[in-house]
Amino acid sequence: MGEQADRLARGEWYLDDGELQRRRRECWIQLDCFNSARAEDDATRAQVLFELLGSVGEGVLVMPRFQCSYGSNISIGQDAFVNANAFFMDDALITVGEHARIGPGAQLMTALHPVDEHQRRREGWERAAPITIGGNVWLGAAVTVGPGVTIGRNSVVGAGSVVLSDIPDHVVAVGSPAKVIRTTAVEDGSR
Repeated sequence: MGEQADRLARGEWYLDDGELQRRRRECWIQLDCFNSARAEDDATRAQVLFELLGSVGEGVLVMPRFQCSYGSNISIGQDAFVNANAFFMDDALITVGEHARIGPGAQLMTALHPVDEHQRRREGWERAAPITIGGNVWLGAAVTVGPGVTIGRNSVVGAGSVVLSDIPDHVVAVGSPAKVIRTTAVEDGSR
């Protein structure tokens, strides 16, 4: 890996360079194959996900049109479902737990840009923070999850919500920014 890719992997500030652009283009080529596969061609889509993503659990279903930045920083757990038009900006790790449900148009965005350092923003500096979606989470349609966020097990995030801070286990959260509005039942043997 080059210097900027190393900095990205360590969660440090980095500049986009030719190597990172090349890696994204390679990802997009695979995504073109995934997204253009015929409706009945489940085997091609499964093979692309297996080759592209960091890990894919048994029974995962990702609907086209799916987009991501690199693919290799994404882990999707067993029996998870990602609906159409999702975008995973996986500049940092994105972990989706088992049985999670990701609604159509959801965006998981790991990238951060300088806020108060205007010159650094003009120069293109950025960094990324990981996102973790717990097991059996349901993200409604068009939910946006920001960098560094963890959403706890068995939680539900309402459609159109913008999640900028962690959400605990067993709650319903809605709004922009998302706020917890109630708890959900705790399953036997679940934490």
